[in-house]
Amino acid sequence: MVVQSARTTTRTAGGRPTRVVVTGVGVVSAAGVGREALWSNLIAGRSGIGPLRSIPTGQLPCKLAAEIEGFEAAQFLRNRKLQKVMSRDIELGVGAAALATADARLRVGDVDPDRLGVVFGAGRISPTPHELVRAAASCSRDASFEFERFDEEAMAHIYPLWLLPQLPNMPACHIAIEHDARGPNNTITSREASALLALAEGLHAIRRGVADQMIVGACGSELNPHDVARLSLGPDLTRHADPTRCHGPFDLFRDGWVLGEGAAAFVIESYDSAVRRGAEIYAEVLGVAGGADGAGDENVRRGIGLVRAISAAMKQAGIEPGELGHINADGKATLKDDWIEARAYHQALGSAAERIPVTGLKSYFGTFDAGSGAVELAATLLALKEGQVPGTLNYVTPDPLCRLNVIANEPARLTSSLALKVNRTALGQSVAAVIRG
Repeated sequence: MVVQSARTTTRTAGGRPTRVVVTGVGVVSAAGVGREALWSNLIAGRSGIGPLRSIPTGQLPCKLAAEIEGFEAAQFLRNRKLQKVMSRDIELGVGAAALATADARLRVGDVDPDRLGVVFGAGRISPTPHELVRAAASCSRDASFEFERFDEEAMAHIYPLWLLPQLPNMPACHIAIEHDARGPNNTITSREASALLALAEGLHAIRRGVADQMIVGACGSELNPHDVARLSLGPDLTRHADPTRCHGPFDLFRDGWVLGEGAAAFVIESYDSAVRRGAEIYAEVLGVAGGADGAGDENVRRGIGLVRAISAAMKQAGIEPGELGHINADGKATLKDDWIEARAYHQALGSAAERIPVTGLKSYFGTFDAGSGAVELAATLLALKEGQVPGTLNYVTPDPLCRLNVIANEPARLTSSLALKVNRTALGQSVAAVIRG
């Protein structure tokens, strides 16, 4: 039995933390806009990766991308004037949040706005070059750039609110405005780990009794000229031009990832709140924990931050490794990152690491900073709801240095309603969540 106050529930009668559940899922990705479209494509093995069309690719080492088609942010906005100060990242996040709240049947005015909060992940939001072309041209004389003219002439060609769309806290701000969420509000900027860390903070806000419902998630887009050029200088993008030849995570011949864009958002709330509202429950969040590799090459090689995150999340959930039905991996598809991730599973989960089914889904919708972890989390929740987990696309040859039970290409039936979702950044920030369907 649960002890209820007039406003919220913080502890069960037995002293255990308040149960927190997911009641809404919203997704905007190259593999589908909306949870139904995403799930249909995942189960059918249809990837959203294809030739990059929005940017000339002649000199680029990677000519592939996961671009979203048919997404119009205006259809998700009550106040469409605000779109003028939204970057692509913000539009994607606002769209995903609108889909999640609609899915949860959480309409403005239905809940106490002072107890509805937002925690959202975002990354580097780059401006597009055309925004500054006229400003730069006004300072150019005889093929040189005269910096002293910038404050005199260039500023007149820059939109006064130009900086706003580039601020990473703007997705959380716009989502709060759109849904009149006046409760706790925060932004997480920890790259791929952001979505699960936002889930953790939302969970703690509910358990502290400062909110009844939270909108959590993350967004990102790396399909602009600035980011494409910057990331093309590094070694982590695949060099394949055919999406069917991009080897999936943990495949022996993997050579990197594909840039993409997208967002996913979730409504989480106390179990009591969900029951009172008559909301459909996707899953219960049993534990979320973070960790970091810290200093030392050996810590990095062992992925010690991910080991600690998994161990702590499993302890919070009160389950053993053998009870897990599947792992939704970070799966960057680079040699180094996949080796580190696999090593962490073996250390944290012991002998069960070779038996638990593992899936890596970036081969469906690419990699896009904070947002990719959020879309992966959406896939985990849908897998628990549907009782099957999508396969890892283009996984052909197992890497003997990983030794994982990777689900290859075709979906697999779940034998347990417990899932482990993890994400890890290249700098070793890690997070793990245990979720029960």
